Amino acid sequence: MLKGNTVGLRARHEDDIPVLRTELFDDVVNGSRADGRPWRPVTPGTKDPRLVVDDTEEGRVPFSVVDLASGTLVGMANLWGIDTHNRSAHIGLGLLPAARGKGYGTDVVAVLCHYGFVVRGLHRLQIETLADNTAMLRSAERNGFVREGVLRSSSWVLGEFLDEVLLGLLAKDWKPAARS
Repeated sequence: MLKGNTVGLRARHEDDIPVLRTELFDDVVNGSRADGRPWRPVTPGTKDPRLVVDDTEEGRVPFSVVDLASGTLVGMANLWGIDTHNRSAHIGLGLLPAARGKGYGTDVVAVLCHYGFVVRGLHRLQIETLADNTAMLRSAERNGFVREGVLRSSSWVLGEFLDEVLLGLLAKDWKPAARS
């Protein structure tokens, strides 16, 4: 398990999947904002590719996020779009509704940075998030990510186009203790 100050990132367990599906993807609003594809209901028991782990897939490393003090599942995180030639990847995370606003997001981003830069030896990490996702923007910037641009009207979400913010962090600019 990778450990931060308040969260641990561990392998996905089978009993995590129904909780993550119900809390993050069954809700039309959360599901639409979290995924670039149109929302659709997924039958319970179906092998949902957003949640089921394929250990042979080299380009994505999924984690379940747990509260270190209680061991309770609080969300999911992943490094995706891993490019071993250019040594870059993207960061993604989703916290269960009851876990939001408690500082977990900042800690998850910090642990993913450690995993990406220290464990994987990556050179660049990138985050794309909706421009109104202030929690993710705050979590990224607290970990040293820099806003590199805005993708205007790039995401179709529930009947409207929304802007996305592109943030990046280079290994040489990463400061593990820079969090506040």
